[in-house]
Amino acid sequence: MTTSPRWRSVLASAAMATALAAAALTSAGTAYAHDNHKTPHPPYPAKPAHHPVHAIKPAHPAKHEKPAHPVHPVKPEKPAHPVKPVYPVHPVKPELPAKPDHPVKPVYPVKPELPTKPDHPVHPVKPELPAKPALPAKPALPAKPALPAKPAHPVKPKLPAKPALPAKPALPAKPALPAKPALPAKPALPAKPKLPAKPALPAKPALPAKPALPAKPALPAKPKLPAKPALPAKPALPAKPALPAKPALPAKPKLPAKPALPAKPALPAKPALPAKPALPAKPKLPAKPALPAKPALPAKPALPAKPALPAKPAIPAKPKLPAKPAIPAKPKLPAKPALPAKPALPAKPKLPAKPALPAKPALPAKPKLPAKPALPAKPALPAKPKLPAKPAIPAKPKLPAKPHYPSHPKKPDHPKHSKHSEHSKHSEHSDHSKKQHG
Repeated sequence: MTTSPRWRSVLASAAMATALAAAALTSAGTAYAHDNHKTPHPPYPAKPAHHPVHAIKPAHPAKHEKPAHPVHPVKPEKPAHPVKPVYPVHPVKPELPAKPDHPVKPVYPVKPELPTKPDHPVHPVKPELPAKPALPAKPALPAKPALPAKPAHPVKPKLPAKPALPAKPALPAKPALPAKPALPAKPALPAKPKLPAKPALPAKPALPAKPALPAKPALPAKPKLPAKPALPAKPALPAKPALPAKPALPAKPKLPAKPALPAKPALPAKPALPAKPALPAKPKLPAKPALPAKPALPAKPALPAKPALPAKPAIPAKPKLPAKPAIPAKPKLPAKPALPAKPALPAKPKLPAKPALPAKPALPAKPKLPAKPALPAKPALPAKPKLPAKPAIPAKPKLPAKPHYPSHPKKPDHPKHSKHSEHSKHSEHSDHSKKQHG
C-alpha cells in the first residue's frame, strides 16, 4: 500500500462515508421493522461537502434560434393534355379465293398372292467312310451297390378349368384421308445493295537504314590429323559341306467333275401397275399492293478540318560496335601411338557328315467319290413391264413486280481523335500518368 499524505486523506474520508451510511441503514431498519413495509422508504443520507457533485459547474451556452424556412414559390398550373388525333381507317382486306375441292382418292386393287417356293434339288448320296479299326476292350468296372428305393410323391390335385375369354370386338374402319394440295413456290429475295468503298490508308514513313556490322575475323586453319595405320587382314573361313537332296513328294490325285444342278421352275409374271390420277390445277395468287415511298433523310453538316500534326524528330544514328579481338591459335594435337598387330585366329574343325534319313512309307490310295448329277440350266427371267408416263406439271404463275426502294444516303467518315487528350494530365499516354504507374 501507499503511504503518501494525499492517499491517506482520501482513504479516511471514504471510510467515514461508508461508516455513516452503514449506521443510518441499521438504525432505519430497526425503526421501521414493525410497519410490515406499509410506509415508504426513508430518504438517503446527504452527501459530504467534499463530494465532487457539489463542485461549481459552468453554465450551458444559450441555444441559438432556428432560421425561418424560406417561402416556396407557387407552382404554375399544368397545361391541359393535347387531344389525340383520330386513327386512320384501315383498308378492307380482299377476300381470299375459295379453296379447290380435294381429288377423290383412287381405289387400289387387291395384291395377288405370292407364288409358292420351288422344291429344293435332291442332294447326292454321301459316300460311306472307311471302317474304323476296332478299339481294344475296356476292363469291366466293379458292380455298384444298389441304392435304397425313393418314397413315392403324393398325387398333385388338378387345377379348375379357366373360363373362356370374351371375343374381342372388331375395330371400326379408318376414314380415308384427303390428298394434300401442293405448296406454292417462295418468291425470290431482293438483291443485296453494294457497300461503299473504304477510304485508302495513309502511307507509312520509311524506316532509317541500319548501320552495317563489322566483318568477322577469319578463323585459323585446323591442323591435319596423322594417318591411321592399316588393319591386318582377317583369316579366310573354311567351306561348309553340302546338304543332302530332299526327296520328292507323291503326286496328288485328280478330283471328279461336279454334277449339274436340277432345273428350277419358272416364276409367274407380275401384274401391271395401275395408272396414276392427274394432279389438280393450282390457283393463282392475288396481286400485292404497292408500298409507299420512304421520306428522304436530312443532309448531315460537314465536319471541321483537322489541325496538321507536328513533324516528328529525326532518330539519332546508332554508335558503331567495337571490333572483336582475334581468336588465339589452337595448339597442335600429339601424334597417336601405333596399335599392336592382332594375333591370327585358329582354324575351325570340320563337322561330321549327317546320317541319311530313312525312307517314308507310301500313303494308301484314297477311294474315288461317285460322280455328282449335273445341275439344270437356270431359266431366263421375264422382261420387266414399262412404267406409265407421268403427267406434265402445270406452269406456275409469274409473281408481280416489286416496288423500287430509294437508295440510302452515304455516311461521312468518322473523325479521328486529336493529340490534345494525350498531353492532358489525366490521360494514360501522358508523362504524368507514366511516372505514377511506373
